[in-house]
Amino acid sequence: MQQPVKMGRIAAVVPVQDMPSAERFYLEALGFKKVFENGNPLGFMILKRDEAELHITLQPQHKAAHYPIAHLLVDDASAMFALCQQAGARIIKGVQDKEYGLRAFVFADPDGNRIDVGQILPIA
Repeated sequence: MQQPVKMGRIAAVVPVQDMPSAERFYLEALGFKKVFENGNPLGFMILKRDEAELHITLQPQHKAAHYPIAHLLVDDASAMFALCQQAGARIIKGVQDKEYGLRAFVFADPDGNRIDVGQILPIA
């Protein structure tokens, strides 16, 4: 019998056409910190904020998907929504309380990548 495999961290890889724009958005607007970068010109970076981690990769021919490519859990979806609006992110779906126990919304980054944001609501 095979031993179960223990899994560790998994991080979304976000493709972008414009690395400087993505860097400004995620670092300055959303408050991520760059913990690794590679390439000259910059072609890859790892960003972290609290428990969240994103890997940003330069893909000059990238076309954004019409669905979320990552899900981000936060402790305050309304505050995150306000932060995204202030940053000029395109809001795909506004904040809604879902029947499955999440307060959620979807935004798009400057390259059109959709991120689904959710806050776990207390059980009533």
